Amino acid sequence: MSLGLLCPGQGDQSPGMFGVLARCGEAQPIWDIFVRETGCDPFALTAEEMQVNVVAQPLVCAFQLAVWAAIGDRLPQVHALAGYSVGELAAYGCAGALSPQDVVALARRRAKLMDEAFRGGGAMLALRGLDRATVRALCDRHGVEIAIVNADDRLVVGGAPAAVAACGEEAQARGAKATPLAIHIPSHTSLMQTAVAPFGLALDQAEWKRPSAPVLAGISGAPVFAPGPAREALAAQLAETIDWAACLDGLRERGCTVLLELGPGAGLSRMARDRMPDMPARSVAEFNSLDGVLDWVSRQIA
Repeated sequence: MSLGLLCPGQGDQSPGMFGVLARCGEAQPIWDIFVRETGCDPFALTAEEMQVNVVAQPLVCAFQLAVWAAIGDRLPQVHALAGYSVGELAAYGCAGALSPQDVVALARRRAKLMDEAFRGGGAMLALRGLDRATVRALCDRHGVEIAIVNADDRLVVGGAPAAVAACGEEAQARGAKATPLAIHIPSHTSLMQTAVAPFGLALDQAEWKRPSAPVLAGISGAPVFAPGPAREALAAQLAETIDWAACLDGLRERGCTVLLELGPGAGLSRMARDRMPDMPARSVAEFNSLDGVLDWVSRQIA
């Protein structure tokens, strides 16, 4: 049995997410880094403040690094990692390719560059119940783009707010379920193109090591083993479609048989169970304590 790690993106962060890390001394150095980089006390943030892009992205990464700092040494060896959107950056931190300091700083830089790339404000909408070809046709008609492929009939579109809303209305008329996301930039669309080069430069300036296990590139699901391809994939995904379905398939292809999501939230583990019902997949967010997480992983691996 082999462990795979799931690192979520922004969207599920909330003031209640810290409970599982209560009285966790190993996590404090990560929170100290977050405070230095953002000027914010993570435990004093309101739900609204947590949705601000330049807070949300470093916060989500810091949370995952804090969980990893607390339990990483007590988990079985990780066979492969996959990160969703900014979670791909956190995955490289968990794999030891980037320091926690660099991960949090890069996440904040990433958010600033994405905000600057499309100042008019953007929107993202999850659509469920229509196939990819149908959604692509809707996108072409309304001037929006497919941002994320979660499954054959579960896609996220992004673009200008009015265009996304019109696309969602037509999708619903065709029988789809449409769910607005709490993200106000058109991530993973061509509207982010001007952020790619400067973020690539920021990635080049960080201190990199070879990851301890392959991290799957979000745009393709292909395994990445070295810093150069890692930097290329992380920069490219700002303006290209994330193929999360390919990442889940890639984890199985790499030999993973148990999946653990670091949180916050449990969306990635739910999607994993839907796509691969035979593979045990849980999130840290589903447990009351980190000891409970370790016990579950131990039992699954055994």
